[in-house]
Amino acid sequence: MKRRILLIEDNENNRYLVTFLLEQHGYEVVHAPDGPQGLHLANQARPDLILLDIQLPGMDGYAVVRALKSDPATRSIPVVAVTSYAMCGDRERTIAAGCCGYIEKPIDPDTFVPAVERLLPESGGKDVP
Repeated sequence: MKRRILLIEDNENNRYLVTFLLEQHGYEVVHAPDGPQGLHLANQARPDLILLDIQLPGMDGYAVVRALKSDPATRSIPVVAVTSYAMCGDRERTIAAGCCGYIEKPIDPDTFVPAVERLLPESGGKDVP
């Protein structure tokens, strides 16, 4: 069974790249272009992992992760920040908000999937063909 990853990302080029890389490694990717749709899809799709852009229109990623972690239906889903915020303290701020990991943009195609797999719960992605 394919592992499902929810990508909450407003940039179409980033959505394409992340989806392409993950699907090439056997993952199913569902998308949301903003926070409210991401919260809805997290409840509907029950992903194994959520990749979350922090710089989203309207509802930023910090608000999204706080909402996910306050909802009993989604609080156990690991959330990884995928962001261009790379200043001193940004990683700590995303972890404090409820993310379990942090991947910097721009995405490196050679290291992105292994970084995601390290953050997947339980199997660490090892059951993915």
